[in-house]
Amino acid sequence: MAVAETLALPPPRLPPGATLAHALESRHSSREFSSRPLDPATLSALLWSAWGMNRPDTRHRTAPSARNWQEMDVYVVTADGAFVYDAQAQRLKLVSPGDHRAATGEQEFVAGAPVNLVLVADLARMADATSDDRALYSALDAGCIAQNVYLYCAAAGLGCVVRGLVDRERLSPLLHLAPGQRIIVAQSVGYPAAP
Repeated sequence: MAVAETLALPPPRLPPGATLAHALESRHSSREFSSRPLDPATLSALLWSAWGMNRPDTRHRTAPSARNWQEMDVYVVTADGAFVYDAQAQRLKLVSPGDHRAATGEQEFVAGAPVNLVLVADLARMADATSDDRALYSALDAGCIAQNVYLYCAAAGLGCVVRGLVDRERLSPLLHLAPGQRIIVAQSVGYPAAP
């Protein structure tokens, strides 16, 4: 079955009754996931929580960005393909059809996680920064996005784990990354495996 070039996501809706206190108490890393895919509404809320537009001017996000460089892109890898999240339009744009989940990490469980997020810094957007500052601030910004994902997952009853073990040389061509784009971390997300 062919995958659409763009997938519109429904408006993001956070879990009713979710509180920051509950999310902080419940936050933990999970490495065992059900094979059940995330429904579009859950995926939409997850991505908006990670790096969505939270003000109408389109320059402000749910996670901070050093000097407002907005250098981060969130790639979404599912069984259907690899997509890049377009926060302004609240949609996914296909970058590579097919199941590339195993390429998003070196641990065995990533191939079966319903969603693997890949946080990518476009260093060209940080043109006025030194190379040390690019590395530091893009890692800091990715960490803020990853924490938003953790908090959303805790509030929504999902499991997730952030991962640094990524074969960047293998994954970059699958995501069609430009030379100035750098994979910072990946994060697996899904419903918890049944006990």
